[in-house]
Amino acid sequence: MTHVEDELTSQPECWTRAATEAARHSAALPAAGERVAIVGCGTSYFMAQAVAALREDAGQGETDAFAASEFPRGRSYDRVLALTRSGTTTEVLDLLSQLKGRTRTTALTADPDTPVMAAADEVVVLDFADERSVVQTRFATTALTLLRAHLGLHTDTVVADARTALATPLPESLVDCAQFTFLGRGWTVGLANEAGLKMREASLAWTEAYPAMEYRHGPISITTHGTATWMLGEAPEGLAEQVRETGGLWVPGTLDPLAELVRVQRLAVAVAAARGLDPDRPRHLTRSVILARP
Repeated sequence: MTHVEDELTSQPECWTRAATEAARHSAALPAAGERVAIVGCGTSYFMAQAVAALREDAGQGETDAFAASEFPRGRSYDRVLALTRSGTTTEVLDLLSQLKGRTRTTALTADPDTPVMAAADEVVVLDFADERSVVQTRFATTALTLLRAHLGLHTDTVVADARTALATPLPESLVDCAQFTFLGRGWTVGLANEAGLKMREASLAWTEAYPAMEYRHGPISITTHGTATWMLGEAPEGLAEQVRETGGLWVPGTLDPLAELVRVQRLAVAVAAARGLDPDRPRHLTRSVILARP
């Protein structure tokens, strides 16, 4: 078993623990009414997109999500929440340094022995969800679970669905598809983006991701026999039928969207295996991007 397989199968236990610990970390996490920006890089950025949409939909306050390198320096926030598994990513550390003394910052990380511990005003450590794999799975989803619980949006059903996602066979012929499109709505747009990234990282697959209603505005033109379109969450009316009419494979989201992401993680590993790739050694990637100083 690869590291990524081992880590993705542990997610139900990690989510249960994170939900239990959310109340203990509440003082360090965004309070209701705060104007918040959530930042990250790669997978963490896509989790930031999901959390930002969830928080606004819950009426907790205006919430934006940015790649750490694209944070608008002239914009004012009550708090900036940084998601960083490694605690060493250059863009995140640079941003936290620039915000020091100006804006309250919180970092959510997996490693307590990294520079982010001193860079942020407050830190939440999920070391039990840390990973050996370059490809993120359980840390990202555990961080999102912690924040869903903080917002009062986590239920035991999510964990049960994750166990179902791990136990249920993937749709027949899905591994053989040549192209994959992932769709989301609201907070699941971030999950769709992450699903596409996971497939690219682990299996070098041709993947795309879109808000579901945007799919008809051009992207559906690539859908045909041998492609798959996977919906994370509830699909817009009529979209499944349109995809099937193209000859493409429609994969409905039948579980909680976060559990659907677990199914995608499994697919990424399965496609990698079918192509003779090692998902623990993705091409051109490292566990953290640390940029050399000029």
